[in-house]
Amino acid sequence: MKRLWLLPALTMISIVSGANSASAAYCGAISYEGCSGCGGSVVEGGAVADGAVVADGGAAAGGSYTVMRSVQETVYEQVQETRYRTRTETYYEDKEVQATRMVQEQRTKDVNYTVMVPTYETKTRTINYTVNKPVYEQHQRVINYTVKKPVYETKTRTINYTVMKPVYEQHQKVINYTVKKPVYETKTRTINYTVMKPVHETRTKTINYTVMVPTYETKTRTINYTVYNTVKENKVRTETYSVMVPQTYTKTITVNTGSWETQTETIPGPVQRRVVREPGTWSYDPCSCKCVYTPGECRVECVQCPPKTICKKVWVPSCEQREVTCTKYVKECRTREIPYTVCRKVPECRTKVCEYKVCKMVPECRTKTCNYTVCKMVPECRTKTCNYTVCSYVCEQRQKVCNYTTCKMVPECRTKTCTYKVCNYVCEQRQKVCNYTTCKMVPECRTKTCTYKVCKMVPECRTKQVCYTVCRPECYTKIVKVAKCRKVCEPYTVTKCVPRVVCKQVPVTVCCPAPTCCGSSVSSASDMGACGCGDSSCGGGCGAAADCGCDAGCGCAAPAPACCPAKKSCIEGLLNKLFGGRSCNSCCDVAPACGC
Repeated sequence: MKRLWLLPALTMISIVSGANSASAAYCGAISYEGCSGCGGSVVEGGAVADGAVVADGGAAAGGSYTVMRSVQETVYEQVQETRYRTRTETYYEDKEVQATRMVQEQRTKDVNYTVMVPTYETKTRTINYTVNKPVYEQHQRVINYTVKKPVYETKTRTINYTVMKPVYEQHQKVINYTVKKPVYETKTRTINYTVMKPVHETRTKTINYTVMVPTYETKTRTINYTVYNTVKENKVRTETYSVMVPQTYTKTITVNTGSWETQTETIPGPVQRRVVREPGTWSYDPCSCKCVYTPGECRVECVQCPPKTICKKVWVPSCEQREVTCTKYVKECRTREIPYTVCRKVPECRTKVCEYKVCKMVPECRTKTCNYTVCKMVPECRTKTCNYTVCSYVCEQRQKVCNYTTCKMVPECRTKTCTYKVCNYVCEQRQKVCNYTTCKMVPECRTKTCTYKVCKMVPECRTKQVCYTVCRPECYTKIVKVAKCRKVCEPYTVTKCVPRVVCKQVPVTVCCPAPTCCGSSVSSASDMGACGCGDSSCGGGCGAAADCGCDAGCGCAAPAPACCPAKKSCIEGLLNKLFGGRSCNSCCDVAPACGC
């Protein structure tokens, strides 16, 4: 309970002392805390510590600046590693084996068969037939007819007509219009941009790896195997086979025969249609004061043509009974004895000595040196000037004169004389003689002799040789591939990824608060020359250096330690211990400690 009243008092004291230490830090030194584990960068007027790059002109008061920090990044590299594996390999050995195969053998035998041979016989017969022979007659008749003859007469008449005549007239009018005229203006602007410039660095590392070296060893083993010898034995077997034997017999068949007969037939003539005109009449026409011929009416008559006689052949069928000799084959079974050879295998045990190699993989350690390149990107500020053109449109009034023509149609009366012809038909009597021919068909009997062939099939016995194939067994020796297995060690390559830590520089933007120096504000850290040790604004002389952050023991020209600000009072040390304040030995990103 007694210590609770100290808490408000300690809080007020820590706020006041913190404000004093902050003002002393900005008067004597500018400290930027943003600690990182890889080191710090000190900025003053564009100066760079630890290889970092910042913007020119220093940190502006109340603004920001860029600091390069080192960042660790894990990179995976591909490394090829040789490994060994054991696989089972199949190999083949030659082995002699006794086998039996069937061999085809060609043989010949005589076969009797019957062939029906055709025999041709020539015969003759007489045929009577009738032919219609045409007989032509010439006739003549006189035909009277009337023809109308055209008579032409020329006449004249006058025609009045109107024509539309065009009359052209010229006119003119003024047209006002507006045109937009382009006006071009060239402007310039400056563009700031940053380029990341690569910096390459070559490094070397040593890699230890293990190689499996094959070692071969020769061994011997005894193999027992069995060989089969072939023993031949002669035997006889009885075989039954079939033979086709020809057998002749007679049978009666019915044959369809017949003959051709000539028949005469009368066909009536066709009916033809013809047009006949009746006789005309003459009459008096009082209009033309002449006689006019009026032709008679036309009528259609059907006329029957004379008949005609035709001859045609008709087949008269008939049936005959005939005896035919036929041959048929009868199956007959017979027996014969065939000698053959039988092969059998007799086993025989043998022994042989076989040498083989055994491969063992012995590990062997080796070392190799690997060179690799690390690339760092360093930012570089550049400036370029860009020219561009701006186009604007300005309205402009213009005027033009347009000429056009007008056309009017004016009527005009005209006269022309037309000549034409008139045609009148006059009747005229004429006469012509027409000759025509008439045809009559007169029948005429004729005779012709026809020769024809008759075919008869006569059986004839013949003999032919027929080839057939017989299979017989045959023993022979052949080499067979026997599959065996063995283990083989073979190398193979594996690609694996190995992690590696690379430290690279990354730009970081840091905010800068506005410092106060003895009651006045400064624009940047480079302006701190007027505020520091020996300045009259801080009391002047070296006595004021301790209040501004300088160490009195190191002289006015010597700055305070880089990691430690101005000396603190005992109350501030107590507050730092109670509330976890930072120690003096911590490593921070610190600006120049003093403005001296």
